[in-house]
Amino acid sequence: MRTTYDFSPLWRSTIGFDRLFDLVDAAQHGAEDNYPPCNVERLGEDRYQITLAVAGFSADEIAITAEQSVLTVEGRKAERQQREFLYQGISSRPFKRQFNLADYVQVKGAAFDNGLLRIELVREVPEAMKPRRIAIEGAPASNVRQIDGKAAA
Repeated sequence: MRTTYDFSPLWRSTIGFDRLFDLVDAAQHGAEDNYPPCNVERLGEDRYQITLAVAGFSADEIAITAEQSVLTVEGRKAERQQREFLYQGISSRPFKRQFNLADYVQVKGAAFDNGLLRIELVREVPEAMKPRRIAIEGAPASNVRQIDGKAAA
């Protein structure tokens, strides 16, 4: 049994949290359509890969768009002559899959091979956002010594 919630009152009474509520709402509806099937893998500390099984589609029938923090993969079969199938197990319906990306995650490339679309992602934190050590002025250097990155008296 699936229960749905109405988040409208929360959208009206909160400021700046709309992206959070959009994510919760999308997660609630996200399980409804999971075509095409996909894998999301961590390849390293800051490297990821999304693999989509897009059998029956060619590379020119698939569009990948990265906008702000959302990666969108869309597929649409070109119009072809009508064929009569006795059984059709390979789906060719249009699809649209969206992936929410964390801060500083960028799409580095995509490859299409044997019906699998692989999208490579890398998290690159700008130097200005990385933690840095701040020197303390006015303290004599002889009173403070470093032991494994920690100050000791």
